[in-house]
Amino acid sequence: MSLPPDRIPLFPLHLVLFPEGPLPLRVFEPRYLSMVSDCLRQDRPFGVVLITQGSETGEVPRCHPVGTLARIRDWDQGEDGLLHISAVGERRFRVRASEAREDRLLLAEIDELPERALALPDRYRPQAEWLMETLPRLEAYAGLPRRPDDANWVAFRLAELLLKPSGRQVLLEQDDPLRRLELVARQVEALRRD
Repeated sequence: MSLPPDRIPLFPLHLVLFPEGPLPLRVFEPRYLSMVSDCLRQDRPFGVVLITQGSETGEVPRCHPVGTLARIRDWDQGEDGLLHISAVGERRFRVRASEAREDRLLLAEIDELPERALALPDRYRPQAEWLMETLPRLEAYAGLPRRPDDANWVAFRLAELLLKPSGRQVLLEQDDPLRRLELVARQVEALRRD
């Protein structure tokens, strides 16, 4: 069953994907194997949304309405027999409407959310420097762009590495890049105190 051109398939997960963030996945459910095949054949992204209620397998879960489009960069068949894919986050979106197909794959009509560019304020330079030291040691970030002067990039990478999914979702839903930096800095400081 191929994907309709006006909708994107959703992959509900217990994680938050950010623009330009890495997404390694092991795929085994028939609905998602079919989705990956269609996305590769049609050169289309799929949407990643955080689950609010339910699980990643089985029945269709409830999800947050804001997610991130993901594009498959690479794939292979693992020794475990599962399909291993490497995807990367592209743009944020809001689900306008969704429905489950017979095979329980969620399809959604979405509105892409614009990103406002903002140069990184000087007071966040130490966090950007920490990222530039840390990311090269993490295999998942190999080959991904590094933008230490971009407020969105710094906020998203800090959130990926340091925050829990609920804190990440708050950041993903925030449209203002300066507010994102303030939120992640506050959450990181709270973690340091605990």
